[in-house]
Amino acid sequence: MTTGPDLQELLRSLRVWAPEVTELPPLDPDSAPDTPLALFTAWFAEAVAAGETEPHVMSLATRDDEGLPDVRIVMLHGADEEGWSFASHATSRKGRQLATFPYAALAFYWPRLGRQVRLRGPVLPATPAESQADLHAHSTGALAAALTGHQSEVLPSLDELARASEAAWERARREPETPVPSWTLYRVFPDEVEFFQGDALRRHVRLSYERQERGWSKSLLWP
Repeated sequence: MTTGPDLQELLRSLRVWAPEVTELPPLDPDSAPDTPLALFTAWFAEAVAAGETEPHVMSLATRDDEGLPDVRIVMLHGADEEGWSFASHATSRKGRQLATFPYAALAFYWPRLGRQVRLRGPVLPATPAESQADLHAHSTGALAAALTGHQSEVLPSLDELARASEAAWERARREPETPVPSWTLYRVFPDEVEFFQGDALRRHVRLSYERQERGWSKSLLWP
């Protein structure tokens, strides 16, 4: 009988922030900008410059009707004064959850720099016009995937997926402005944003921004 890999042995063999691939820059809270968006933008640019793989992907956490958590990886579509945005079908699992409980948490992880960014807050859908503009600003493949539809529904077979996807790709190429009414751009308006900077001696710096009536307050958290 062939045995599989030893999970515990594999886990013990791994390192976090190996110095040959990781640089841990300092985070000076006293010089941090007044708004989390400014620091996020700077960190995102540094993640791109460091060669971080897919720095624009993030974990999105929501809750279901029973209050149980749900999480998945999605792509960041933008971050500005209007909030941090992502998109999905309103009919998908995450779309239905957000319709019931419009609150979410996001998390970014950039291991080359030992950095995390976490934020959470209420979620609002963009207008249909904004949502369609967002969809058509992306690739043909993104439109084809949206046209395939049925996200989160039970799939009878992979053959059925292949047929639906092929038809969607043909339509996306033929009609690149085809609307997908269920496609929705969502924006998270964070109440709090935390920046985590890893340290080789485990003296990690955690800088938290909390939204106040006028602007943001900053505080440090124990690691």
